[in-house]
Amino acid sequence: MIKKTLAILGVLTIGQSAYAQSGLYQNSVQKTIDDHFELYDKQLFSASKFEFESLRDQKFPFGEEVYVDFYHAISALKIDNPASSDLVYAFIRRYPDHPKVNEAAHLLGNYFFEKRNYREAIPAYQKVDTDKIWPEQRSEVLFKLGYAQFQLGDQTNALNSFNLVKRERTAYTPDAYYYAGYIQMEAKQYDKAIADFKEAEKSNFYAGKVPYMMSGIYYRQGFYDELIAYAEPIIAANRTLDRKEEINLYLAEAYFEKRQFDKASANYDAFINAQRGTLERPQIYRAGVAQYEIQNYQRATDYFKVSAVENDKIGQVSSYYLGHSYLKLNNPQFASTSFQAAYKSDADPRIKEEALINYAKVNLERGSFQDAVTGLDTYLDTYPRGAYAKEAEDLLADALINTNNYLRAIEQIERMPNKSSRINAAYQKVAFYQGIVYYRDNKNDLATAYFDKAINTPIDKDLVNQAYFWKAENYAARENTTEAIRTYEKIQNQRPRANDPYLIKSHYGLGYAFFNTQQYNKAEPQFKQYVDKLQRAEDKENYDDALVRLGDIYYVQKKFPEALNTFRKAVNEGNKYADYAHFRSGVIQNFQNNNNEAINHLNQVIDNYSTSLYLEDAIFKKAEINMEMTRYSDAISGFTRLIDTRPNSQFIPFALEGRAIASYSLQRYDETIQDYKKILENHPNASNSESALTGLQEALALQNRSGEFSQYLSSYRKSNPDNKSLQNLEFEAAKSLYFSNSNQQAVKAFQDYLRNYPQAGNKAEALNFMAESYHKAGNKEEALKIFYQIDGMKDSPQRMRAVQRIGSIEMENRNYAKAIPYLREAGKHARNKLEEYEAFQGLMDAHYNTNAFDSVIVYADRVIGLGNVMADATPQALLLKAKAHFKKGNQSAAEDVLRDLVNDYKTVHGAEGLYLLAESYSNKGNYEQSNDAIFDFSAPFSAHAYWYGRSFILLADNFLKMGEDFQAKATLQSVVEQSADEEIKKTAQNKLSQIK
Repeated sequence: MIKKTLAILGVLTIGQSAYAQSGLYQNSVQKTIDDHFELYDKQLFSASKFEFESLRDQKFPFGEEVYVDFYHAISALKIDNPASSDLVYAFIRRYPDHPKVNEAAHLLGNYFFEKRNYREAIPAYQKVDTDKIWPEQRSEVLFKLGYAQFQLGDQTNALNSFNLVKRERTAYTPDAYYYAGYIQMEAKQYDKAIADFKEAEKSNFYAGKVPYMMSGIYYRQGFYDELIAYAEPIIAANRTLDRKEEINLYLAEAYFEKRQFDKASANYDAFINAQRGTLERPQIYRAGVAQYEIQNYQRATDYFKVSAVENDKIGQVSSYYLGHSYLKLNNPQFASTSFQAAYKSDADPRIKEEALINYAKVNLERGSFQDAVTGLDTYLDTYPRGAYAKEAEDLLADALINTNNYLRAIEQIERMPNKSSRINAAYQKVAFYQGIVYYRDNKNDLATAYFDKAINTPIDKDLVNQAYFWKAENYAARENTTEAIRTYEKIQNQRPRANDPYLIKSHYGLGYAFFNTQQYNKAEPQFKQYVDKLQRAEDKENYDDALVRLGDIYYVQKKFPEALNTFRKAVNEGNKYADYAHFRSGVIQNFQNNNNEAINHLNQVIDNYSTSLYLEDAIFKKAEINMEMTRYSDAISGFTRLIDTRPNSQFIPFALEGRAIASYSLQRYDETIQDYKKILENHPNASNSESALTGLQEALALQNRSGEFSQYLSSYRKSNPDNKSLQNLEFEAAKSLYFSNSNQQAVKAFQDYLRNYPQAGNKAEALNFMAESYHKAGNKEEALKIFYQIDGMKDSPQRMRAVQRIGSIEMENRNYAKAIPYLREAGKHARNKLEEYEAFQGLMDAHYNTNAFDSVIVYADRVIGLGNVMADATPQALLLKAKAHFKKGNQSAAEDVLRDLVNDYKTVHGAEGLYLLAESYSNKGNYEQSNDAIFDFSAPFSAHAYWYGRSFILLADNFLKMGEDFQAKATLQSVVEQSADEEIKKTAQNKLSQIK
């Protein structure tokens, strides 16, 4: 700002005083001029111009016309009259030697100067003879001349003008020093500039302006000590300063160069907090470094996140520092994305290499083994002789052991030319793990191949035993019992320690292999060792089953005392198969003619295990024993109970026969006759139908009703014609086609059979085979029609299988409401866990699709209660249970279920569950909790590319909502580069382009 100090020039008195007082004066021209000047003096410039203009053509005796021309021109100038400057220049030309010329030129210069017409002001000021005016006026003219030259870029002449002003002490001297200093500063004449600025600083006006200039000069010269010595006291004095925040910035930069990071960071923050300017990226980077060096890592990330946005050297180094800052803040997930961004930049090869190894290490430490493997793999490919190559190989071994992408790990290791023992140990483990994956996926040949890889790299002897065990289990799953036995025996031939868990498991597996091939004498010691070793163990996996199976082995070998002792032990220990133990004990006691004891055991099943799979067997056996003991009434009660409560039981025709015989013994012949009739009418092809016919004939004869026998004989003949062997031949031929999967031929064969034998006793069985053939051939519509036909045959043993199939097919057809009652009935009459699972799983899905979410939860719990009857049965149920809770609006319960799912099951269901859990947290605004869930639990799910990718896209969305754009971009870029799912890659790319 330029001070506007213009001295008012003195007013020239015209004529002599005496003359003015004379009488002539009143009528003279001089008085007229004086009157006009009075108008000028009163700043009535329009009137003054007009009056002086009227005198311009007159003659004056004492040369007064010079004053007339002067005031006329200046008055015109004052009122900004067009061409007024020409009048002033005309005056100067007409009277070049008159004293008024200086004043006219001065006023003309000021006129142009105030209008900022510096180009016109300069020649006007140059007309002033500065040697003939007062010092204050001279300083004004020279300063304004210099300022005009300065504004027009004529720095040389401007400096000359300012230097002339500096010679005298006037009001314009500080101004001259300041602008002279500025010109010297721009010309890099820093010593001269400093001298001038110091002079200017002595004035109050420039005391607040000069410090910024002086600080800038010291900074430009790299005189950081001088800058600090000069600026620090001024800042500390808390003076009012122009651009104080920029002085802070100069100080920050100076302190940074001197590595005084605490003071540098304070001054960078002071600049930012003033909110009057922005840092350039290099300054932002340096501010971040300063904060990092004083261990203020959170504040450091605020700076580095901004300076890291571009893909250049500053961006690379900023990302690298950002990674280390996040490590210090115990935020490994952000550290990972930061190091990843740094190693993807090629700006500085050294930083690139260090960022890559750090990226790998941080992911290894945080359990993201797949990312760690990728990083280490990339490092060894890129820097095979790098400074961290040996460390990378060792770390890779650890990462490969923990990654879920076992095939990639195996491929990586197999490509290594020289494998250390540590790498071979890792190879053995991942080969074993991949064998387990293939085993679970029922890819049996591949599973065997990878178990062999583990066995053939025998670094860890215990792992060799495990591989042999699962290889044996794999053979057993394919019913290749011979190879299963040979492989189980290899474990035992290795002579592992007695309590080796897989040696113990081998006893169980080998025991069953011998049991299933009826080599009971070999099965016995295996089951015996298994139960003996697990008797006091905390984890008694399969102990209950093995114990009762040992009892069965004693039983079939007729070692009845040992069998009874074993079953008694099962009962006393609360074995989960105690119902079976009681039943089998009853059978043994019956063999030994201890019938009262036998009945006691059977009563235990009947009275205490209402849902036992052996309830029918127990009721029937008890009735048989009562028959043996001639307790006919008790026998009748038992047979009746079975007939009434279990109408679809396989024992029905035999229970009817037993009741008929008991009734006969009690001479209740009508009841005998009715039961024999039921066998012949409802079970004409039962194995006891012929004996029923004989018994019926005898009972009718005793009742003198032999005439009724002929109709039953006729029916029997129809159901069992003389060409029974031919009929059986046709039926068995059709069954052979079915079992060989010749489905279309099987359908035709069963159609022909039913056409030839329309009254065949096994009609329902034939229909069932025909429906199954349609189903296997993919013709669900025809299959369903026949299953519904069998469903109408209420007493058919095949009906329950038809009910199961109807439920299953209607589910496949998405006719959920139709499926539900059939699935419910199938569940009630299931004879084993697999049938229960099929029913409950169907009911769970059907109710979900009909929005009956409470029922979904009930049946999901039932599936879970069955255990893993089928692969992934439990995780599938947990996932649907969680979804049902979400549908009910019960987020808390859903999250509890999902946490169990994610923790316990690393299947695709767990992968989807993790996404849903993280999404639930995010939907509630808990973005950090959502991110933590993804980072903490996602690693084991990397093989499930879709849900793994969805989780990390959600992670990026969370970052955006948290204002972490850098992390969001880095995360999406990683998904684009690494995802194996094209849909996920496309989604991530679209989101990434929107952020840019």
